[in-house]
Amino acid sequence: MSIRLIVGLGNPGPEYELTRHNAGFWLVDNLANTLRHGSLQRESRMNALMAKTLLDGQEIWLLEPQTYMNRSGQSVGAMARFYKIAPEEILVVHDELDIDPGVAKLKKGGSSGGHNGLKDITAALGTQDYWRLRLGIGHPRNGSTQQAVADFVLHRPRKEEQVLIEESIDKSLKIIPMLVAGKFEAATMQLHTKNAP
Repeated sequence: MSIRLIVGLGNPGPEYELTRHNAGFWLVDNLANTLRHGSLQRESRMNALMAKTLLDGQEIWLLEPQTYMNRSGQSVGAMARFYKIAPEEILVVHDELDIDPGVAKLKKGGSSGGHNGLKDITAALGTQDYWRLRLGIGHPRNGSTQQAVADFVLHRPRKEEQVLIEESIDKSLKIIPMLVAGKFEAATMQLHTKNAP
């Protein structure tokens, strides 16, 4: 089993482009820019931006749902059904409040942790049994702010947080080829090791 579909989560539109909630889009955009034929095209049937591309000789799909975050499952479910992609062949990349900026974690299954995009994908797939790449954005309670979570995720990261999030995206991009090759354990170990290159 290996990853065939990489989904970045975010909200469409220029007003959301630079907000914390769009960290999943940032990673997929970065990945698309490094791959031949990786440029994302609008596909109205899937209500998404998508690309079919090759990574180390393996055919993969990149997907950015163009619904709002809480309806992400529409695109993911449609893709999985149409292209017969099993849940365990799907990697969903998303922002994670419970992880500090600069840290990324890989896991398979588990609850949505209150993330509306994941909740909707789980409902659409009928299972939690898909892979998640969680990009830490921190939590408002960890700062001196009383900002509500919904407000926090829809704002831009502070400059120093942005740098850390970009570092975690760079580190995450290095393990994508391993996931596409089905080397989940090696990928997890590399991503979760503090000083891995």
